[in-house]
Formats: sequence, structure tokens, C-alpha cells
Amino acid sequence: MITSANAAIREEPVTYSDGEATMKGFVVYDDAAKAKQPGIVMVHEWWGITKHIHNEARNFAQQGYTVLIADMYGDAKTADNPKDAGALSSSVMKNASVMEQRFNAARDELAKQASVDPKRIGAVGYCFGGAVVLNMARSGADLAAVAGFHASLGLNTPAPAPGAVKAKILILNGADDPFVKREQYDALKKDFDAAKVDYRIIEYPGAVHAFTNPEATELGKKFNLPLRYDAKADQESKAEAAKFFAADLKK
Repeated sequence: MITSANAAIREEPVTYSDGEATMKGFVVYDDAAKAKQPGIVMVHEWWGITKHIHNEARNFAQQGYTVLIADMYGDAKTADNPKDAGALSSSVMKNASVMEQRFNAARDELAKQASVDPKRIGAVGYCFGGAVVLNMARSGADLAAVAGFHASLGLNTPAPAPGAVKAKILILNGADDPFVKREQYDALKKDFDAAKVDYRIIEYPGAVHAFTNPEATELGKKFNLPLRYDAKADQESKAEAAKFFAADLKK
């Protein structure tokens, strides 16, 4: 157990399999809660499962969700430099079936947790994880609500058919994020509009990539990348996500 300001928040390692690889994630929940809770699958940044992701999971657990921090790389692999992070993330994104298999294994594991109501499950992702959850929503995954923070918009699933997307979608991105191109927004909107998806995109002025991660500014300087923490965008986007998930998962 990892104690925090709220001693009722528990964080437990969980090992599961996608049929081929061993995945090592974490289940984070408030053990004071008596009723079954909605569940959220959380997908990490390209670095893998970091301190930032653990903190984000605790934040959602305090709001009344059971969170499964998914391991998309297997064996909880992490990267401490962009070259390795890029290799790990592309190993998942270049093959949509690998991405889907690993995400679905995490979703199934979350649905089995004693504290979870399996009929109310959503997903949230950060950077690389944002691309994963958006692609899963596009592919018709059984999710009620999906949010991406500073989400990469690398689309690796086919354009959805009308009515195929079950999830409501919220994209919370930096308006000045050079990693996300205008044509990627255009392609996403075109597909979502044609499929009659319930989606919303909010762009935060001045914010670049990784704006919710307090360690982003240091990483940006270290690797000369446009990464920067933005306290205002972080606070505003978290408030939007809290409202969004409450409306769709806490019915």
C-alpha cells in the first residue's frame, strides 16, 4: 500500500496477460468506498508508468473511481530517454491489433476487480496513452467515456462507421503543442463527424505537450523537446475531465 494524504487510497500491483505478454499494472482505489465504483483504464505516456501516472490515478481514485493503470509495454518497461520511449510506443502503435489486445486485457482486468461496476467503465490517456484510448474508442471498445490529456493524434484504426463509437470523447490538448498537427485534428474531426460521435476538443492557449506533468519542464530542457508543465492548463483540464467522467460514469 502506498499511503498518501488520504490514507484510504490503496494502490496494489496487478499482473495480467494479453495472451502473449505479461503485463504489470496497478489498481488504485479508495478502500473506504462501500458501493461498487465506476472504473477507469489509465494509459501512460510514452515513458511508461511514471510517478506522474501514479499521481493521476490517485487523483481519480479520490473522485470515486477504481483506476487500473494499464501496462502497454509489458513487464512494466519504462524509458528514460526519447529514443527508447519512441521505440516502445511505436512497437504498440504500429500494429493496431497489439494495441487493442493489450488495452482489452487491461479493461478485462479492471472489470474483474471487486470494487468495480463492470457496466460503467471509461478510459483516460496521456500523450501516447491519449492516442491509445482515442483509437480504442474509434474501434468501438465497450467504454462509456474516454478522455485524452495532451493526446497524440496518431490514428491507427479505421474510420468508424456511424453509431460504432460507444464512448463520449473529450480531448484536452495544448493549443501550441507542435507534436499534434492541424491536419491530424482535421482528420479526426472528419471521421468523428461522419460517424456521429459525441466529442469535444478543448485547446489550452500557450500550453505545449505534457502540460499536466510537473516533471515535463525538466525533461524538455534535458532532451531539447517542447515539453512544459502548465499549472493553469493542468488545473483547468483536470476540472473538465472530472465533470466529464462524473456525467457519464456516475449515473
